Amino acid sequence: MNILTHNLDANSGEVLYINDHGQIKDSRDMGIHFLEKIGFMPQYPGLYPNFSIEKFMWYMAVLKGLSKADAKKQIPEILTAVELNDVIKRKIGALSGGMKQRLALAQAVLGDPEILILDEPTAGLDPKQRIAIRNFISKIAFNKIVLIATHVVPDIEFIARDIIMLKKGVIVDNAPPHELTKKIEGKAWNVPCTESDVHLMQDKFRVTNIARDEDTGEVLLRIIADEQPTDRSKTVAPTLEDYYLYVFGETASVL
Repeated sequence: MNILTHNLDANSGEVLYINDHGQIKDSRDMGIHFLEKIGFMPQYPGLYPNFSIEKFMWYMAVLKGLSKADAKKQIPEILTAVELNDVIKRKIGALSGGMKQRLALAQAVLGDPEILILDEPTAGLDPKQRIAIRNFISKIAFNKIVLIATHVVPDIEFIARDIIMLKKGVIVDNAPPHELTKKIEGKAWNVPCTESDVHLMQDKFRVTNIARDEDTGEVLLRIIADEQPTDRSKTVAPTLEDYYLYVFGETASVL
């Protein structure tokens, strides 16, 4: 992502841009004209603690070359979408981690860039905020190229067109979400067991979730396994997170 945004020089290869006329250009040769097309949300954004939210957004609007009229229209709309419209006068230094994350996203989409690059956009957000941000990204993504790097797999399961799974910088799978989950059909199980058997099952199988069956009082495990774990196990529809854990455990990154 840092190479794509020219924050880091590549040791080899090229970043190419294809315009609406099918012309292919090297992004380095395009310089500022390429960067004007990008909105970037880094994982650890550098924000100015003494700026208010509103001042920071106007500052970014100036850096991006927005007209006063465009900035005046876009800033309130974006801050409302990321649920920061009621605290626009608050200093950035006084914001929670989740608020700073949402502000970083807000500055990235300012100016309606045609390429949006987001590094862990929902990190540190509560479930309600994650859903709001996910819906916002889905809403604005129809006429853009959007690249999202995340370890929060459910956040991209229903909004991503293609998934690239990386392990130590190497692509190990690349397909639409439904094609990935199809690969483990019949390998995701709901397994009832007693509390005393939970640790035994965790040692033996890849357990992805633990819940309690309110009707029976038993523990209900979600297990990823090639074969039926127990006689009482029932197959369930796999999710993208199931596939992620089936292939990598906890060692992968998803783009």
